[in-house]
Amino acid sequence: MPGALAGTRVLDFSTLLPGPLATLLLAEAGATVTKIERPGAGDEMRSYEPRLGSTSVNFALLNRGKRSVELDLKAAGADAVLEPLIAESDVLVEQFRPGVMDRLGLGYDEVAAINPRIVYCSITGYGSDGPRARVAAHDLNYVAETGLLDAIAGANGEPVLPHVLVADIGGGAYPAVMNILLALVERERTGRGRRLEIAMTDNVFTWMYWQFGNGLATGAWPHRGAELLTGGSPRYRLYRTADARHVAAAPLEQRFWVNFCELIGLPQELRDDDRDPAATAAAVAELIGARTSPEWEAAFATADVCCSIVRSAEDAARDPAFRERGLFDQTTGDGDETMPALPVPIEPGLRSQAEARAPRLGEHTRRVEA
Repeated sequence: MPGALAGTRVLDFSTLLPGPLATLLLAEAGATVTKIERPGAGDEMRSYEPRLGSTSVNFALLNRGKRSVELDLKAAGADAVLEPLIAESDVLVEQFRPGVMDRLGLGYDEVAAINPRIVYCSITGYGSDGPRARVAAHDLNYVAETGLLDAIAGANGEPVLPHVLVADIGGGAYPAVMNILLALVERERTGRGRRLEIAMTDNVFTWMYWQFGNGLATGAWPHRGAELLTGGSPRYRLYRTADARHVAAAPLEQRFWVNFCELIGLPQELRDDDRDPAATAAAVAELIGARTSPEWEAAFATADVCCSIVRSAEDAARDPAFRERGLFDQTTGDGDETMPALPVPIEPGLRSQAEARAPRLGEHTRRVEA
């Protein structure tokens, strides 16, 4: 199966996570992605640990199925190599700081002069203008500045270091793919491409829709541990089990709450959690803490209560329910050593079914130059 984007050509100047993940999704849907890399070193991800054969695990996961061309963008003759690639491409993705591509002679105006149908996508931290446009930052900075980090503080009020890259993925890679696809659809109508600017920090706000909805509409800005989804309700909390694991309890709707109260044996006088939420939560915590996680997992399996045991990534990767859905069936690697490929949010029927690996640095350079 060729995939929904078969025949679409993508020129990828990005490194590390946001851009490479965006172009991975396009590649998984069948697009031909040509990755432009620095001679000798390539994408910084190639040097990361742990290793998988001749490359890094991180690089292998994010660059499966792409082509690699080594090219010094500042060298004389670089434009001679790039011009035919630009002319035949449908999409260009870059994530340098604002102004870098212009200084290289690869800004949107120069590229569009060669190929007016190209969709030119720039992924930045803060956009190409404004007081922070050229500020260096990472995911942690973006979530700190948008209020997201404050919103997920722990029980002691201290912010919790997220182990997921919300801004890079949810604010960068996913919006980039969505807007690229929209622009390609628009191009079918207009015959012209366009420039896209994906500002990761701006897009983090979407993840906080209810916090900003409450605050901007009513002035009631959420407080840690006070609202329905921030720990203020016994219906949406983490409860410790007898074996030091945790139950993720989310019986928000009344029918689930009734089932949950029956299952754990919560006293009738505490089931109206509007009356004294703290007392109800304390009683639930005591009941959950009296049994082990396997006992609760077995109980939840036969009840309709919106409750789960908090698992480690290792446990989740071994979960038969995920494996039976084929999430880890495809592979990536350097050609000699392989591992399961990164599961991606693309409907299987729209994906390319071809087996693919990560490219070796410069593997396709000669082909392009020829």
